Amino acid sequence: MKAIRRFTVRPVLPAPLHPLSELARNLRWSWHTGTRELFRSVDPEGWRASGEDPVRLLGTVSAERLTQLAGDQRFLENLASVADDLARYLNGPRWYQEQSGRPTGAEPSEAPGPPTADLPHTGDLPRALAYFSPEFGVTAALPQYSGGLGILAGDHLKAASDLGVPLIGVGLLYRHGYFRQSLSRDGWQQEHYPVLDPNELPVSLLREGDGTPSVVSLALPGGRSLRAHIWIASVGRVPLLMLDSDVEENGPGERDVTDRLYGGGSEHRLLQEMLLGIGGVRAVRTYCRLSGHPEPEVFHTNEGHAGFLGLERIRELGRRGLEFDAALETVRAGTVFTTHTPVPAGIDRFDRELVAHHFGYDGELAGVDVERVLQLGMETYPGGEPNLFNMAVMGLRLAQRANGVSTLHGSVSRGMFAGLWPGFDPEEVPIASITNGVHAPTWVAPEVVRLGARQIGAARTEDALSVGGSRRWDAVAEIPDAEVWDLRRVLRENLVKEVRGRLRTSWLQRGAVDAELGWIDGVLDPDVLTIGFARRVPSYKRLTLMLRDRDRLMDLLLHPDRPIQIVVAGKAHPADDGGKRLVQELVRFADDPRVRHRIVFLPDYGMRMAQKLYPGCDVWLNNPLRPLEACGTSGMKAALNGCLNLSVLDGWWDEWFEPDFGWSIPTADGAATEDRRDDLEAGALYELIEQRVVPRFYEKGRGALPDRWIEMVRQTLVTLGPKVLAGRMVREYVERLYAPAARAHRALTPDAARELAGWKGRVRAAWPGVAVDHVEAVAATAVNGTAELGSTLSLRIRVCLGELGPDDVEVQAVAGRVDSEDRIGGAESFPLKPAAGPDLEGRWTYEGPLALDRTGPYGYTVRVLPSHRLLASSADLGLVTLPTEATGEGAGVLMR
Repeated sequence: MKAIRRFTVRPVLPAPLHPLSELARNLRWSWHTGTRELFRSVDPEGWRASGEDPVRLLGTVSAERLTQLAGDQRFLENLASVADDLARYLNGPRWYQEQSGRPTGAEPSEAPGPPTADLPHTGDLPRALAYFSPEFGVTAALPQYSGGLGILAGDHLKAASDLGVPLIGVGLLYRHGYFRQSLSRDGWQQEHYPVLDPNELPVSLLREGDGTPSVVSLALPGGRSLRAHIWIASVGRVPLLMLDSDVEENGPGERDVTDRLYGGGSEHRLLQEMLLGIGGVRAVRTYCRLSGHPEPEVFHTNEGHAGFLGLERIRELGRRGLEFDAALETVRAGTVFTTHTPVPAGIDRFDRELVAHHFGYDGELAGVDVERVLQLGMETYPGGEPNLFNMAVMGLRLAQRANGVSTLHGSVSRGMFAGLWPGFDPEEVPIASITNGVHAPTWVAPEVVRLGARQIGAARTEDALSVGGSRRWDAVAEIPDAEVWDLRRVLRENLVKEVRGRLRTSWLQRGAVDAELGWIDGVLDPDVLTIGFARRVPSYKRLTLMLRDRDRLMDLLLHPDRPIQIVVAGKAHPADDGGKRLVQELVRFADDPRVRHRIVFLPDYGMRMAQKLYPGCDVWLNNPLRPLEACGTSGMKAALNGCLNLSVLDGWWDEWFEPDFGWSIPTADGAATEDRRDDLEAGALYELIEQRVVPRFYEKGRGALPDRWIEMVRQTLVTLGPKVLAGRMVREYVERLYAPAARAHRALTPDAARELAGWKGRVRAAWPGVAVDHVEAVAATAVNGTAELGSTLSLRIRVCLGELGPDDVEVQAVAGRVDSEDRIGGAESFPLKPAAGPDLEGRWTYEGPLALDRTGPYGYTVRVLPSHRLLASSADLGLVTLPTEATGEGAGVLMR
């Protein structure tokens, strides 16, 4: 019998237990061991049954147990201690606040990451920031994530909280979240969408002063409206605002806008992204009005899904009297855009007419010209689709600062978006890179934390995991081999228990009965080398590469003396039948009675499973098609638990791999076909496991322990530990992107914004009249096209500036080694100074020396770029003028 209405009955806590409610509602419990232990002590069995969710636990604990706890002095003392600790965490100064009074460039003791030569004073730091993302993976108790993008966003919030960064998170609250995954009897992925009641989640509704729910509203064509409530999740010190369209005032279509993460058709996705971006800004304004939180100076767009936030901010400024172009410059100055995809197919693109329909005369952003909106997102560049509105393109055009999420991904992104900056080499495209990190307190197993606490103390261990400091991580080197190896076996044994339980549940869901599942009790062995592979299942991640030679894999799994075992998990997108076929192929192999005790597929991969999987594996496998993995943070989480990485050199592994703590899978980039490439790379993978990984794990040294393996574990922790932290990542964002964005935003007063916008318009209109008229160069020791190392080349350039003047441009020499096609590699640029001009024909002369400091084939060219004190980059406008073949001596010189 089905209920006609659902509601939540909340427990009434005795007065002495009231702090439990605040502790349960602040998601710091999800990464704070002391708080979790406190809730476990309330009801150990109920804690497990609730999925380790304090809100659900408190909703099920009996009144008798609450009364008993209210009189338990020892419990109340522990409760008071944990509550006081949370209060200190929420209100005390942290890294961000401690920058006050520290000289620029000074290094705080044991700070994470690289030296901070450009670290500003606190007065230069943003008073507040807003961080927008379509998904947030904070905890399994708040299932609003699908994969790496959301987990990264959750870790970003948690690290910002630990550092004291005044961040506001903004997302959507999906009533069905992402799907839950199960398998059919024949191994086909099946999706389930449970209904999530916000009243049963660790969130609270934002309300006005009179107690009514706060509402944001968007205008839709035809006089309709899209309304949303605002739910708040407290992520430590960081409020996460989530918009929910399931409100009674909406029509049925509008109520379903926030039904599923990444669900629905094109218009459904567009409405989600309009609500996230435009509604998200309005939610931030509402929250700041009601809470007194400072208004954000910097807005960070995590992928293009939230790009419409820039349009809402332009509309706000327009209502204050600022013209569109000046408002655009103001918005750009204070916006950061992070791209996460290395492939165009991963970007949301909408038909031009659909966007025009929703931003037309009776749609959203009244008063903003729809053609100006379209210009920001249309692919109006070589190779683009002129009728498609590209959310990443809009994100880049609305942000003065942009970055990829690893060094390699930054390079890939510069190439992928180079069309937006025609005339510039890809390496000059203004997209930086900040390599992702992971929130160690969330992902490091409690057993690892306890070992660290014994070694360096509980407080220093917590600080090292949250903030970093290489000297603290160096203490790992002092842990005896036996303790390291015992820890690894305990973690492996925990994983074996977890796998057997999940595997049994999966088989029962597939239609099996207990009587045929006795074999599960022998699945996996806590003394066998364990390899993990878990991630989303798009084709480029190559879930089934390990199956390329099944006989060879079986030999590895069933080796009589040195076997391996493999744990696999992953979800294919509901609309991706190709990904589902890969899952089915892997499942069918793992179902084979000959190997099912050595290889398993676990359905419904999520945060709770991951927190057991990463620590319990000895090797973390990652074999994407290079360079299609933007970062790949799962290997970072595994590394923090002493798991070694075996990966293609892609994402973060490309920049931090060292043979001391892992292995790189060779790639076959030049293979004639994808099949051939997969064959070659699978063969290289098998060989690495057979010849390098397995012997290292099983070979015993001193004290009958695999001392060389243990040393690799130790090096993983000591060397990679401080690098892969989300604290290091967020600090880099603050220093390299947030602080400069705040300074740029403050510099753009309304008058300055009008000046910059007017100057850009004038430069764009006049740029066709800019030309390099003549180039001549003289080397003091030049002989027959060669010059001596250490000599100087004197350049003299004549340029036509048309209606522009020298203050509007910079004339540069660009020099470096050249290849067989005269392409300059590793180029350096040198400004040239006006020497005379204009002549009677309006031409200006520029001069300057070019030092010849490298041997070998060497070349130079010259160029003219726009220049203004308020530009963040000389490539900002995408305008550049180069010499033509008829210009003069521009071909360069050779050196010996």
